Amino acid sequence: MSTTITVVVDNIAAMDLQGEWGLSFLIEYADKKILLDAGGSNLFLTNLKGLGFDVKDIDYGVLSHAHYDHANGIPYFFENNSSAKFCLREGSDTNCYRNLKFFFKKYIGIPKKLLKKYPDRIEMVSGDYKLMDGVYIIPHKTPGLDVLGKREQMYQKINRKWMLDDFSHEQSLVLDTDKGLVILNSCSHGGAGNIIDEVQRTFPDKHIYGYIGGLHLYNKTKAEILKVAEIFKEKNIECIYTGHCTMNRAFGILKEELGERVQQLSVGLKITI
Repeated sequence: MSTTITVVVDNIAAMDLQGEWGLSFLIEYADKKILLDAGGSNLFLTNLKGLGFDVKDIDYGVLSHAHYDHANGIPYFFENNSSAKFCLREGSDTNCYRNLKFFFKKYIGIPKKLLKKYPDRIEMVSGDYKLMDGVYIIPHKTPGLDVLGKREQMYQKINRKWMLDDFSHEQSLVLDTDKGLVILNSCSHGGAGNIIDEVQRTFPDKHIYGYIGGLHLYNKTKAEILKVAEIFKEKNIECIYTGHCTMNRAFGILKEELGERVQQLSVGLKITI
């Protein structure tokens, strides 16, 4: 059984389709269609149509984490698909911010009215969640991820208090394919190494074949980027597709280290596993 993953939104435009700062994937698994993220606007609708898909045919929606560039398209999804629910990690809320100059915090979260306007279309999932046979949503299980929130200057406003983001709103979509497990994590704020370890501990008898998504390396040092490349080598990840928040400089370094094992995401790219 083959699995096909199509890039609907990414920073890199291609195939006469537009790109934007954001990410969205259409996953065809068994006889179902899953939308992972909906980008930063309604662009995903235009690109879906251009790629030959009908948004009405999508069976499930999954949000990788509660940031605008992955969630702003969700209201447009609900307006054009009358049945599919969107799975958010339990505790996701309108409370994600990034620290800018002079301690000004910019809101970077999901649409402010999303949770109140569409309560019947949103499913808050907890723990290890089975979306369907062979498809799972896995939360972070690594303690102390607020250290990474500090590195990124990302915060959550909880009970009127500023807390370092521990990325508890982030989750991985895991596909069980003929070649092994494939992890999709759109920004990997919790760290690619942590995410791979979390999935491996969850499925100790399974081989992890692939990793697809952003790696949030655009603001990292060369040493930090090389460490991620080394993790992929150590974990024997054979198939890596990355884009969005990885950006060109980091991708170039990864390419030098990993060769054909790593490929660049772009709008319209089809990955068949």
